[in-house]
Amino acid sequence: MILGASSFAGNFSQIASELQSVELYMPKLGVYENSILQQDILESILDELSAFDLQTSLHAPYFADVPTYPKDVVVDTADMGDREFRLIRESIELASRLGSRAIVLHPGRFDHDHQACFNKMVINLKVLADYAEDCGVLLGLENKEGTSTGNMCCNAEELVRAVEEVNSDNLGATFDIGHANLTCGGDRTKLHEFAKTLAPYVVHVHVHDNGGVWTSNYDGDEHLAPGAGTIDYSALKELGGYKGIYNMEVFSIEDVRSGKETIKKALSMV
Repeated sequence: MILGASSFAGNFSQIASELQSVELYMPKLGVYENSILQQDILESILDELSAFDLQTSLHAPYFADVPTYPKDVVVDTADMGDREFRLIRESIELASRLGSRAIVLHPGRFDHDHQACFNKMVINLKVLADYAEDCGVLLGLENKEGTSTGNMCCNAEELVRAVEEVNSDNLGATFDIGHANLTCGGDRTKLHEFAKTLAPYVVHVHVHDNGGVWTSNYDGDEHLAPGAGTIDYSALKELGGYKGIYNMEVFSIEDVRSGKETIKKALSMV
């Protein structure tokens, strides 16, 4: 098992002192200006990263309609043009350069015609998976929270269907237990079934906590430290032989310290 945290949880030195991996959160690394990758800034970050013995994963740009998300790197995988494909390709290329274990993609959004949007997403994901194959990297399509309207692939079955329709060895699933808990309404039995359904496809895992219900704060997607909410982390055992990264999407190194003990305990490592 590999424990990691997103790059917004702390600096590389702090993360390396606690964990084995860091997830480079591309939309908020400060490497884009008007959607153009600032290579000098990126190289400075990578030079800093090289001083530490950390494995990596990447979180590619995605769709978010909140003030804290940079508008110039919004990507809806159901509605992609040249700019959006370029943004995702840049994450794929960086992952290839770093030897990253996985690249997280968000599923697309839907309007009144859910199926048409799903079909467009699958077509776009096939293009991205082909490019990932050329670069020798692995994409992980993430389940989103069912408390937010317009998200596709909130339930495990639709995410599995998307992965199967793309039908590429270079596209699997990112299991986000926090999002799944919201989709399952905090029901522990449903959460275990969700994990069990997704298990054969999982290539990456996101770990954070919440109360399992909608709130006005990010639709309940609070990204608390594991153990600070209601999630039953024993559901991670449903992933069976998964040997990849358990990446904590939390906002402080203090949350990392407390959260890693919760994960270890759930997986019977302490």
